[in-house]
Amino acid sequence: MEVILRKEDDMKQTEYTRCLSRIFAVRKMDFYRFRKISTFIAVMLAATLLSSCVKDELHNTPHPDRGVVTVSLTGLAADGAYVLDIDGQTADITGSSFTFPDLLTPGTYSLVVYNRAEGFTFDGRMAQVHTEDGKTRADGASIIPLPGYLKTASREITVTADDTLHLTPAPQQRVRDLHIEFTVTQGRPELIQTVTGTLSGIAGAFDMEAEQTTGEPASTAVAFTRDGDKLTADARLLGTMGAVQTLVLDIAFVDGGRTQRTEVDLTEALADFNGNMTDGYRVTGTLETPVGMEESSAEITGWETVDGGGVDAEM
Repeated sequence: MEVILRKEDDMKQTEYTRCLSRIFAVRKMDFYRFRKISTFIAVMLAATLLSSCVKDELHNTPHPDRGVVTVSLTGLAADGAYVLDIDGQTADITGSSFTFPDLLTPGTYSLVVYNRAEGFTFDGRMAQVHTEDGKTRADGASIIPLPGYLKTASREITVTADDTLHLTPAPQQRVRDLHIEFTVTQGRPELIQTVTGTLSGIAGAFDMEAEQTTGEPASTAVAFTRDGDKLTADARLLGTMGAVQTLVLDIAFVDGGRTQRTEVDLTEALADFNGNMTDGYRVTGTLETPVGMEESSAEITGWETVDGGGVDAEM
């Protein structure tokens, strides 16, 4: 009987031990699972925080994949309305600091800044001087003698994503004032009623991107005014163009509409005209007219030039 009871106690002890082993095994498995889940959560949280930090570091603007262009034209506001052209897309510049309204993809662009000067027609990046009476150059029309002061600047820019490109372009004057003055040294100046001059071999169009004159040589008509023995005329030109510059004077006298036509080669006198466009250019000479009412030709001699000297053409 005692042997049987001991056997039963041993069996109970063995069963109890097995139950404890199962309990410890389950709890150990739960611990491993909890540790794995905790580790996964910690890794994900760290990755999220790291991603947030990287984003804050790299994205300096609200447009991380695009760039912005800002131009400053301090001191030029009084010169008229300026236009900002980036690869053919234009916007009127308002204020001394102006931001181009379009966001730009990273890359290289061509930038042009210009003012809408009076007397010019703008076709893309081409500025053309107006013709007289609205005619076309194809009809042989001459251009107006005194357009406004065209100013332009051109450059290549590189736009970077998530950044603002600050530029301070300096538009340059593209026209130059020309003052022509004759002194009547022979004949009677008071007999001169009107003098009209036609100057040929000049530029009529300007490529604002290439920053140079373009097209075929043009001509312009200038009206002279007389003050005593002085005859003066003013023009404002994009420059000379072609191999020859010629001035043709049509002089009308007071005696019944008698006229004289005189042609003179100004090529040498205007050889330095395409220089510093901000300085005026003066050309002077002597005009010899008929002494009386007899038929004879007027003649221009003694040409001199003054490069600069504060010449301002009068509108």
